[in-house]
Amino acid sequence: MSADDALELGRRVAALREVRGMSLRALAAAAGVSSSFLSQLENARTNASVASLRKIAIALGVSPAQLLDDKLAHTRGVLRAADRPTLPLEGADKYVLSLPPLRNLEVYAGHFEPGGSTGADLYTHGQSQEMLVVTVGEIVLQLGEDRYTLRTDDSIEFLSSVPHRVVNESDAPASVIWINSPPTPVEEAHSA
Repeated sequence: MSADDALELGRRVAALREVRGMSLRALAAAAGVSSSFLSQLENARTNASVASLRKIAIALGVSPAQLLDDKLAHTRGVLRAADRPTLPLEGADKYVLSLPPLRNLEVYAGHFEPGGSTGADLYTHGQSQEMLVVTVGEIVLQLGEDRYTLRTDDSIEFLSSVPHRVVNESDAPASVIWINSPPTPVEEAHSA
């Protein structure tokens, strides 16, 4: 590896670590390497073995190739619609748009046929700031005891700890986007 390549690798590791909000010590611990080694790598004072590079990539949630290719460092790649993980609902589908590891945002898209909903019961998940944006059609958000009719380009912000559900009471399909910050902790995901 040339000195320029080592410098670029170090910059990418540091940039990805900062984007994920990880300290040098936290990344070193997650990767199973020493903090001093990681500091030397970020400052192009040492090279990484394939094994170390792989551990660091896994801890950052990227592939080793993404650490080595500058074009891939600023993005996690394109998620094609056909490849999105899907959660089937009652007359609706919820699509994952933000793949793990999640740092600041958890994002989903949803499509509701007439009569479709997130389920008969209200649900909660974590203590996040949640935003629901209607991109097509009309839906009703039941938030606790309150009901909000939202149409194309309308949005509402609420806490994900308040029981809620979405239903399409109209005669036409509807689509929405959900944005949660911070992401819902795995152990608290969607409880009734």
